Amino acid sequence: MDLTARLLRAMTDPAPEDEGFRPSRSDLARLSDEDLGTLIPAAYGVGGKGLPHVSTSVRFAVEDEGRERQPRYTPEACERMFNALVAGLSSRKWADLTLGAGALLRCTGPWPDLALPARTLVEFLLEAGRADQPLALLAIAGIGGDRVLRAATEHLRGTRSGPIALDELDFLAGLAREHGVLLSETDQRHTSTSPPPLPDRWERIAAIPGYAEYARRALETAAERVRAIQAGELPFRADKAFTPDEVAALGRSARVALARDEPWLPALLDGLLPGISVAPTQARSLPSQGLLYEIVRAAQDFPTPELVTAIRAVRRGVRHAGVPKELDKMLKKVDAALAERTEVALRLPDPGPLRREVGGYTAAVTVTGKAELTFEKDDKALKGVPAPVRRDHKAELKDLRDLVKRVSAQLVTLARALEGGFTVDASQPFGRWRDSLLHHTIAGPTVRGLIWEIEVAPGEWRAVLPELGELPDVPDDAQVRLWHPIRSEPDEVRTWRDLIMDRRIRQPFKQAFREIYLLTPAEEETGTYSTRFAAHLCHYRRMFALFRARGWKSGLLGPWDGGDEDEAVRTLAAGEWQVRFTHVLADWQGEEEIAGTDRVRFARRVAGAWRDARLADLPPLVFSEAMRDVDLFVGVTSIAADPLWEDGEPHRYWVREWYADLNESARTRKDALERILPRTKIAGRCSIDGRYLVVRGELRTYKIHLGSANIVMEPDDTFLCIVPERRGLGAKVFLPFEEERLALILSKAFLLAADDTITDESILMQIKRGA
Repeated sequence: MDLTARLLRAMTDPAPEDEGFRPSRSDLARLSDEDLGTLIPAAYGVGGKGLPHVSTSVRFAVEDEGRERQPRYTPEACERMFNALVAGLSSRKWADLTLGAGALLRCTGPWPDLALPARTLVEFLLEAGRADQPLALLAIAGIGGDRVLRAATEHLRGTRSGPIALDELDFLAGLAREHGVLLSETDQRHTSTSPPPLPDRWERIAAIPGYAEYARRALETAAERVRAIQAGELPFRADKAFTPDEVAALGRSARVALARDEPWLPALLDGLLPGISVAPTQARSLPSQGLLYEIVRAAQDFPTPELVTAIRAVRRGVRHAGVPKELDKMLKKVDAALAERTEVALRLPDPGPLRREVGGYTAAVTVTGKAELTFEKDDKALKGVPAPVRRDHKAELKDLRDLVKRVSAQLVTLARALEGGFTVDASQPFGRWRDSLLHHTIAGPTVRGLIWEIEVAPGEWRAVLPELGELPDVPDDAQVRLWHPIRSEPDEVRTWRDLIMDRRIRQPFKQAFREIYLLTPAEEETGTYSTRFAAHLCHYRRMFALFRARGWKSGLLGPWDGGDEDEAVRTLAAGEWQVRFTHVLADWQGEEEIAGTDRVRFARRVAGAWRDARLADLPPLVFSEAMRDVDLFVGVTSIAADPLWEDGEPHRYWVREWYADLNESARTRKDALERILPRTKIAGRCSIDGRYLVVRGELRTYKIHLGSANIVMEPDDTFLCIVPERRGLGAKVFLPFEEERLALILSKAFLLAADDTITDESILMQIKRGA
């Protein structure tokens, strides 16, 4: 008996030999998507009292697998699915219509005639007043025929609030039945058994005839209402500008317009977003916090540079104390998503003129590594803002400062999109790159400070640094991509690093000094997982914050059911690959939660579902960038970076890490220090010895760990605790990239090289104790 037949028997009519049968994950992974589509209707039908334990056990296993995969249903399986939904009405008093609609979306052939079960389902739910899956209810009603569709529409009209929501209801009720079923895929709040939403659902919805026109009408109606509130024509009430139903409808419209990259949308959102974010009075509340967050969630699905810039501008103006923090969290996901949307990621919004005449002075927003406001008079640069401008042109000055903020936001968005695009391995035509990026007033300085590869012949790439002014003579359709060290030999990487240092080029993100992670023999042997970063102890809250900052998704660990373990997940390479990092709640130190790290796994999207992948099958660049993130999580949050720990397992781990080999990020830090230190005034007092930076002071000699930045003092390796100050090195040292740990090591080195000038008694006491 094959596995599918045995699972069916165990759920519907278990035999004695099925007692205690529990399929493993590997067993279920062998099922084809069509096998799964055969089993899910039977699993839905399992219920009620007195069932054998094996039936319930197998049902849950099948449903769990269905939630992770994209089942495929034959027309016969679709019919069984609807019959199971009808049969379950008597016991459940409800039916999961989203599951039924999802079966039709994943049907492998023509839909069967389901009018009768569809009518039965809709009529039962309407009579019971159960309309908690409104889009699925409307879709199934459309299958049931015109009469039941009218009844469902009228029922929903009585449950929805707000003219925008009612207008959407009329639009959706007029869609073809296959389009109505597709719309049900966008609302899975009240289903626990449906598969993951189809990855291309919004692109397919955006192609529905008439939806783009409706979306524009809905968003323009919203913008007009907000204008009336701001003008005092409609009363302002905190977060009441739109009903929850209207917020949901506008979110769908925004996604359709963003998916289509409609040209009219940026100007509309430039007016709508500020209007829903700031009250027309001095109140700190918002006209519609709900719609603001919904549009940002839409940006997480379909980001555009214009929308990201608009959200950042709104974030600066919001008065409500909690909203900027929430927007910061959401923007991290938006930035990660924008980098993956390569067709729009590098498009820069037009900020307007960067030079203006103000009160007899010339104001200019200049862009080097950052945006700055400068003033000139008779071609002579001035320091600061002229007093007449501050006094007599306050509105113009405010506009200029807002312009600086907008340009700064564009620079941040550009840098994050470029860096995030590594895993996509994106390229673009040379002509477009030259005209829209290299010669762009805002993007140019950023682009010129990065290393690029230009395809000078088929398959032959030449690395160039535009800052040097030398570009090969290639046609406009030649391809250009960002250089990544994993594609280069070590000698070439060293050459670029030396050049970056010699020319004092501060890159917007680590490129020349970027860490690379190659597959190890141990990882080739394990096959599907890596333990390279396992068995570390980390400050959990800091690590969780880093997950969000790098665009990873993770549940919160804590002392509750299921809170002892989780996987942080990130999607890479335009949705083709997924990385999962397992971590557990390992210990508590007072108020501090300690997380233990475990395996890193990868999955590939196959037919809309994630399937575990062998590490050797990953593109090297995707593997390297994913492992770089995990190294960052461990390196930054490891308790090994804290100088003092009580006795016990955390302290033993701390000591172990002090003597451990350097990880890749620390080795890159070491490489940078070998180039930086000879250019400093403390070069004669410093040397690098293995995993340590050795600093010879006047009072003692110190060893600074290149991974953790912790310090011991010779000759007895007594630990020295120095609380880091949040200040930079100023103009003393040029750093080719921004990294807090590198700056911390250098600041400690400067301090200890002149230890005879230290005035902090807490540090002096430790130094003199064993001197």
